[in-house]
Amino acid sequence: MALLEIRDLRMVYPNGHEALRSVSMQAERGEIVAIIGRSGAGKSTLLRCVCGLQRATSGAIHLGGEDIVAADRHKLRTMRRRIGFIWQEYNLVDRLPAITNVLTGRLGYANAAASLIGIFDRTHREIAVRNLDRVGLYEKANQRADRLSGGEKQRVSIARAMSQEPTILLADEPVASLDPELAEQVMADLSRVAREDGVTTLINIHQVELARAFADRVIGIAQGEVVYDGPPIGLSEAVLDRVYRFDRMPRLAVEVGIS
Repeated sequence: MALLEIRDLRMVYPNGHEALRSVSMQAERGEIVAIIGRSGAGKSTLLRCVCGLQRATSGAIHLGGEDIVAADRHKLRTMRRRIGFIWQEYNLVDRLPAITNVLTGRLGYANAAASLIGIFDRTHREIAVRNLDRVGLYEKANQRADRLSGGEKQRVSIARAMSQEPTILLADEPVASLDPELAEQVMADLSRVAREDGVTTLINIHQVELARAFADRVIGIAQGEVVYDGPPIGLSEAVLDRVYRFDRMPRLAVEVGIS
């Protein structure tokens, strides 16, 4: 059984916009899946539904056998503790040092009263320091986030997410704000730590070449539907037409890649 199974997922916003039409996909334990598509295709909406930030209109999202769509507020809060999320714009607290930002990934496990005033026990601190070291930022643990470069900020975000000890890791355009060289370095760090920990990872990404280089599988989304599900090697020009240039050609069926 796959760790993540999404069936017939549909998301319609109050204004009537249908962001997801009928998305079905799955991801195995430890698999890195890149999700590609034009802006507005529904990629970010999909990730927000998976982590419970948005409640899908219909369909099912089973994570480890439990349905996120059907979960009540208490159950969803418990499930989200093990769902790591990496944001495009880092989502760090600028005035706090890198180590404190990483420690916020432990909030779901720490004593609530103590964590509110920044007190974390030794175990939490060891996890945070280890993850900072894994992304090459041990020496900058006490540096304020607003004094870090864009690439360093995103590495702090990776360390924070991994400090949650997640079952699944979601990354929404994690390198969109970085230049090509830094983007490749950050993707290398992200994929490496995910593989080291065997964490299932979904990455929304615009750069097709990075998807080819770092993902085990690619999902192509166009107009809220999956139009490709297969290996990176299957990203032919015809497939990319379906994903990015669908408005210039007749509507075609999903192409499923075969390893």
